[in-house]
This record gives sequence, structure tokens and C-alpha cells, in this order.
Amino acid sequence: MTIKALTGTRAPKFGTFLVEFATPGIGHILKAAGCDFVLADMEHSGFGIDTVKTLLRALEAAALPAIVGMPGKNPDDLARCLDIGAEAVMSPMVDGVDEARIAAARTRYPPRGTRAVSVQVGHDRYAPGPVLDKLRAADARTVYFAKIETVAGLDAVEEIAALDGLDGLWIGHYDLSVSMGIPGAFDDPRFAQATARIVEAALTNRRALGRIAATPAEGLALIEQGFDFIAYSGDAWLLQAALADGIARMRQARIAQDRG
Repeated sequence: MTIKALTGTRAPKFGTFLVEFATPGIGHILKAAGCDFVLADMEHSGFGIDTVKTLLRALEAAALPAIVGMPGKNPDDLARCLDIGAEAVMSPMVDGVDEARIAAARTRYPPRGTRAVSVQVGHDRYAPGPVLDKLRAADARTVYFAKIETVAGLDAVEEIAALDGLDGLWIGHYDLSVSMGIPGAFDDPRFAQATARIVEAALTNRRALGRIAATPAEGLALIEQGFDFIAYSGDAWLLQAALADGIARMRQARIAQDRG
């Protein structure tokens, strides 16, 4: 299923955050684990455009849809990632409706947007064909998420959510809490109110809504709030947690045996 199709339903979609591993088998590994999508992040991972291009092919081989998180606020990065084959892109730190409008426009071709035209490249699988058909097909499958993670973005979230060309919102919960002056205080009533405001804006405008969940319990709570894209933790953190748990269990068992 494509990301576009996934945004068309309110049913929960489960995935994870890729910040460390862009190996050839990662798509099949995550698909076999039950992922519906992957968020491949360029902002915090150090992944460059060449790495993402290769990673997208690995994910395509596993039929695993991906959202690519941009490294910064340059709208040209959005179009570049779309050209190499990304079907869903996300811009970080969206601070207002004008910024979101420019970014959304950069993901669609004229007359709807301002995306520059290139054909027979990654986005159309290098295939020949009528240009107009290609542009229409690309616009139809492209998905744009705006990441709400600043107070300025929060203050404009209703206008952002209503924009043409915007398919979803994503909450960057750590950065949002920092911007609000309550770093990591996700149980603070002010953070709960901010989240509720973003949820309402997404639901009112029938937009997808995503966030990272550190635990399964947190993911289930987010679904109850109205989120439908749940990124369960991230590749490096999941590996570390599973390895730490297994080693700790063996050490504890060995200590118990020695004492016995």
C-alpha cells in the first residue's frame, strides 16, 4: 500500500523511525516485523541524499512505504527527495502558514505548485511516457507532512492544516516541549492542550496525524487521542533496548546460579 493510500484512512498505521541503519536488508527486516511504513529521517541521522536514494530502493523492494524527513527548512530539498523517488516528504520546524504553503507548493507541479520538472528519473522509475501523464500521476501519489514542533507552528496550526497540498501533520514532541519552555514535560497540562489543538486541527481538516511513541502503551494512548501514524521508537533505540534486556537477563540468571 502506498503512503497516499495510508493517509486516506483513519485506521492506525504502525512503523518506526530510521536514524542509523540504511542497510540493503532493512526494508525486508522491518516489513517482516509488521511495519506499515517507515519514517526515514535526514535531520538527525546524518543520512545524505545518496544514502536516502539507496535506502528508498531497499524499501521499495520490500513494498514498504516511506516518509522522508528533510534535513532542514530549504523547500528545494523536498523536490529533490521527490525526484529521487520519495513519495512522501516532511519538512521540520514549520513556523507558520506561509512557510508551509511554500513547502507544500514545492511538492506539486504547476499549475498547482512550483515543483521543477524532471522526467525519466527516480520518481517515475526512469520510464518513458507522456510528460503530462507523468506530472499528473506524481501529483496524485505525492504526500506532504508538516512537522509541528515550535510555538509558532502551534499558533498557526489551524491555517496550516487547511492548506491545499498538505496531507498530514506530525508532532515533533521533544522540540515542541522545548519551544514551549517545558523540555520533556509531556505530562504537563500545557503540552496536553497543545497536542489536543493539533489533533483537532488535523481531524477537522481530515489530515493524517503522526508522532513517535516510545512504548507500545504510549502508542495506544496516541491512537485514542486521534493519531493514526504511530512510529514506534527507532532503529538504534530498539536494538539497544532489546540487546540490553537480553544481556541483563543472562547476567542476572548467571549471578543467581553462582549464588545457588
